[in-house]
Amino acid sequence: GEDGQTEELFIKFAEFEEHSKETERARTIFKYALDHIPKSQATELYRRFVTFEKQHGDREGIEDVIVSKRRFQYEEEVKRNPLSYDSWFDYARLEETHGDHDKVREVYERAIANMPPATEKRYWQRYIYLWINYALFEELEAEDPARTREVYRECLKQIPHKQFSFSKVWLMAAQFEIRQKQLTSARKILGLAIGTAPKNKIFKTYINIELQLGNVDRCRTLYEKYLEWNAANCQAWVQFAELEQSVAEEDRARGIFELAIAQPVLDMPEVLWKAYIDFEISCGERERTRQLYERLLERTRHVKVWMSYAQFEEQPMPIEEDEEESPEEAAARAAAAEQGDEAPEVRAIRTRGVYERAYRSLRETAADQKEERVMLLEAWRAFEMRAGSSAEALEAVTKKMPRRVKRKREIVTEDGSSAGMEEYYDYIFPEEDSNAPNLKILEAAYKWKRQKMEASED
Repeated sequence: GEDGQTEELFIKFAEFEEHSKETERARTIFKYALDHIPKSQATELYRRFVTFEKQHGDREGIEDVIVSKRRFQYEEEVKRNPLSYDSWFDYARLEETHGDHDKVREVYERAIANMPPATEKRYWQRYIYLWINYALFEELEAEDPARTREVYRECLKQIPHKQFSFSKVWLMAAQFEIRQKQLTSARKILGLAIGTAPKNKIFKTYINIELQLGNVDRCRTLYEKYLEWNAANCQAWVQFAELEQSVAEEDRARGIFELAIAQPVLDMPEVLWKAYIDFEISCGERERTRQLYERLLERTRHVKVWMSYAQFEEQPMPIEEDEEESPEEAAARAAAAEQGDEAPEVRAIRTRGVYERAYRSLRETAADQKEERVMLLEAWRAFEMRAGSSAEALEAVTKKMPRRVKRKREIVTEDGSSAGMEEYYDYIFPEEDSNAPNLKILEAAYKWKRQKMEASED
């Protein structure tokens, strides 16, 4: 130590005062020594101090010794590696449990001064949580809104938003302002976030806040900015249309759906089309929904689209409930609704027509997708049974059903070598059975020709 101040000297000095019944003087010597001797040279000193406090101190004194020891350990760790953010977290947590706000602030300030070495997000993630914990400490423990606001502000200044950003920080800063009843400040933060580093989460949160406040026009503006930024986001289009539908603006909702399906790139088009179809059904628009299915079939002939189309034609259109009418009036209105184009027999004819078109389409354009064709035929047969169709209609569908046969095929590995045989199930449709004799004749002709060529070579 400095000027010959060694661990052994301080221990002897403290023991002398302890034996002289000078407890406070001994404690002061121990503390002075711990403040001035490096941790690596004070192992025995710590042990003696803990023993001393157990004998002469109260519970608080013992805890002070333990905290002091851990504090020195963390000091050594962060001195050795200032970018060890986990050590800073533990150090700050230690000071928070001890309750000295100034010491906590000092640790956080020292910690956040150690910025990551590179502008890559993976290096910044733990660092940003230091700022977040600092802000939460100021708000919840220190109960200092001004300092909390300053921490968030400085944190947002530090982040290199052109390379990457953290939506969590923007949102926490805005939510803090809302808790402080500073709505204008929260809007400024979220607006700055959209202008600086737009992200789905920021748009969704901002829209949800305005929706809870009943500001429909603000929500519309936000959805417009959201979709300008990411026009391929089907969920955003659907939610925008649902907003308009919730305020009874059906024409605006329909216009939004039309704009959405016209986009050249969509991340989940099936979600968008389903939402548009469900919207038209909820509006009771049978013909509009039918036109939508036809437009969708121009883009895809997937079996699930055909089955959904058939189920739509089979089901009656929903009827709006009127709480003021009597049960008799409701029954009469429901019966009147099932007239003309909505009559069960008319719906059955249209449904059957969809299944027939679907079967022809799959047979002609996707003959190899046998499981899809089986799925369609099973749905068609189930419909005919529900509709109470004639035996001839049911028989016509049953005749189209395939036979299920077990076959074998070779297993080929990635390098092209054979790995044995495997069994699998195949479907043989009636039209394939009718072509089978011709195939057998052709196969026999090839076999005869091959044998003839081999004989001539001999």
